Amino acid sequence: MSTTTITVEGMSCSGCANSVRAELTQVPGVVGVDVDVSQGTVTISSDTPVDDAAIRAAVEEAGYTLAG
Repeated sequence: MSTTTITVEGMSCSGCANSVRAELTQVPGVVGVDVDVSQGTVTISSDTPVDDAAIRAAVEEAGYTLAG
């Protein structure tokens, strides 16, 4: 299992966290998503390598953008 932490811009509440979590859990290989709204970070646990473009697309589908 591996983990990746990303920074997501624009999250400000638990609803934001739920939206991001819901989209990211649909990405193939993702087995867990931990959102820290106060830090603006999301830690993704996966059992296989996860495509960066798929992560970006899921975050954007939730209505947010990746920092950087």
